[in-house]
Amino acid sequence: NYLLTVLEGILTTVERTLVEKGEEDLVRKVRLTFQEATSERFTSAVEEIAGREVVSYHSQVTFDPPLGFEIFVLAE
Repeated sequence: NYLLTVLEGILTTVERTLVEKGEEDLVRKVRLTFQEATSERFTSAVEEIAGREVVSYHSQVTFDPPLGFEIFVLAE
């Protein structure tokens, strides 16, 4: 009922520079804003591959270590 992906080494050069300057909140905000703007693209791809409806999608980033988490909740 869940699909979870963990992405390693995800930060761009710009993001790494911002994180080094203590701007983790800014990087997180930009990534979450992007996720909201493109969520339909991601959920559609997962629905096609899994053959199930995605009822919820969540994204999170960590900086130490730099990881991305994409979580999809699938319909029964």
